[in-house]
Amino acid sequence: MRTLMFGWEFPPYISGGLGTACFGITEGLTEIGAEVLFVLPRISGEAGETHVELIPASRYPSDEARWPDETTKPPGNLDFRTVDVALRPYLNEARYRCLMKTERGSRGRGTGVLETSGDYGENLLEEVFRYGYLAEHIARKETYDVIHAHDWMTVLAGVRASRASGKPYIQHVHAVEFDRNGENINRDIYDIERYGMEKANHVISVSHYTKRLIVERYGIDPEKVTVVHNGVSAPNGRVKQRDDKRRAKVVLFLGRVTFQKGPDYFVEAAAKVLESFPDTTFVMAGSGDMLPRMVERVAELGMGKSFHFTGFLGADDVERVYGMSDLFVMPSVSEPFGIAPLEAACRDVPVIISRQSGVSEVLNHALKVDYWDVQELTDKIIATLLYPALTREMRERCREEARNISWVRTAEKIHAVYRQVCCK
Repeated sequence: MRTLMFGWEFPPYISGGLGTACFGITEGLTEIGAEVLFVLPRISGEAGETHVELIPASRYPSDEARWPDETTKPPGNLDFRTVDVALRPYLNEARYRCLMKTERGSRGRGTGVLETSGDYGENLLEEVFRYGYLAEHIARKETYDVIHAHDWMTVLAGVRASRASGKPYIQHVHAVEFDRNGENINRDIYDIERYGMEKANHVISVSHYTKRLIVERYGIDPEKVTVVHNGVSAPNGRVKQRDDKRRAKVVLFLGRVTFQKGPDYFVEAAAKVLESFPDTTFVMAGSGDMLPRMVERVAELGMGKSFHFTGFLGADDVERVYGMSDLFVMPSVSEPFGIAPLEAACRDVPVIISRQSGVSEVLNHALKVDYWDVQELTDKIIATLLYPALTREMRERCREEARNISWVRTAEKIHAVYRQVCCK
């Protein structure tokens, strides 16, 4: 079976977990014999050899893909207009107002081409709209059996490609707007998400946790939604041997420093842990709109010598930070899945995860906390630092669980959904 797949990230063009998931899913699909044509908004330079055929949607001639304007709207009740906006996937209201003051203009008009940058930056909604029109053109030229689109940025691409080709369309939901911003949602993004789920022949959700949100918040028939958990890639080379007797321990937070990931709960718990274990080092690896506030809070709490911020880390640096860490903590407020805890577990790092996460459905031997309960998080961090026997048990059990969660198994379940929609 041949799949026309629309994404916004794919290594080396990657900003976070979505790119990691797309790589793992497509790698698994090709291992079981499927063919994947993967479309990105833009590819800069040579993409290099990979297991899928990568196509850039950018820079199609204007006679092949029309510029979206006020007179051309998608079907249904959505009212889209191409205006200068500053939407980003993990934006909050304050940051949005700041961006609107500094970002101006739009690209592509009058150049004879429709150009997509593939960025998460300025005019993202306009980028999403352009991508949809280019997808329609690509869909008419390529040969495939099913269309598979990832997250809200690719919804219009998937819908228009399906309408142009008549092929079934699957919407893969890796996160929803309520994960990113709680109740303070961006209505435009919510409407796009709902539109995609309604128009899709079938919806894939990364967890039962996310499926509940899809059903309750978007009104989608539960029979239309299949849960397919993400997988994890095994580490390259030998995993570093841990020294449980080492006095100074390193506790790691790795992810976007945004509302969704709960970095503020990690900082508050760190302050409490340091009262009893002053030799502990806390590391926050990642970037995001809450990073300046976290730096200020660490300074207010007087933790500067015990708390380190790394910024965004590339793949090699991520491996190094896992190797340095004695404990991984993911206190997410709302986590559709969470690949990082599986990566940590595969590398013999014990993990504490939020109960409000999809990965808690498959990682049974991790310690779990309610994200808001700073005292419970503190107590469980201290327990792992204080009791080596507990740490060893967590490490061994979680490693065994994580290494049985493969991308091939994920791909097999996705391929079953392909067969289901193609046989209707």
